[in-house]
Amino acid sequence: MKYPPSLVALIRELSRLPGIGPKSAQRLAFYLFEQPREDIERLASSLLSAKRDLHTCPICFNITDAERCDVCSDPARDQNLICVVEEPGDVIAIERSGEYRGLYHVLHGVLSPMNGVGPEQLHIKPLLPRVTEGQEVILATGTTVEGDATALYLQRLLEPLGALVSRIAYGLPVGGALEYADEVTLGRALTGRQRVSKPRPDA
Repeated sequence: MKYPPSLVALIRELSRLPGIGPKSAQRLAFYLFEQPREDIERLASSLLSAKRDLHTCPICFNITDAERCDVCSDPARDQNLICVVEEPGDVIAIERSGEYRGLYHVLHGVLSPMNGVGPEQLHIKPLLPRVTEGQEVILATGTTVEGDATALYLQRLLEPLGALVSRIAYGLPVGGALEYADEVTLGRALTGRQRVSKPRPDA
């Protein structure tokens, strides 16, 4: 049995989305077919509006629909902190924590020579003029091989500029038990430990 050409085209386009294979694309296509026409038109309109209105911030390369993103436009943000992340979604995750009030810089990927991604394909060059001597740059790339390699590459670029380069801490999740932690996570937790006791005053 052959599917109608319009259905085949829809499945093909849906399967191009990240994390969507042919089977998932087929299920989504049939789901969309069952929805009311006005819902589909609203979805299509939202997609077109997002593509038309959204662009990257010229300063930090986060996604915005304004001239500059909300973070770069906020004078209350700590100008002495820049957090470097892989993707715009990482900015949202860090903002949800409520623990960070500095600036961001979005690379839009990580170094991956096997996939043809080098420094020229990432937003690394625009980061350098933003960094001043004594400014802290937090490298918040992932713990993958590519993420660690990207962090090391950035560290070597930024330290000669006088930046205080730090790497985001990784370790045990809140509420996690030691016996269930893998060796790498436990090792990072121990390496990234923080002192909690205050120095004893001289007698």
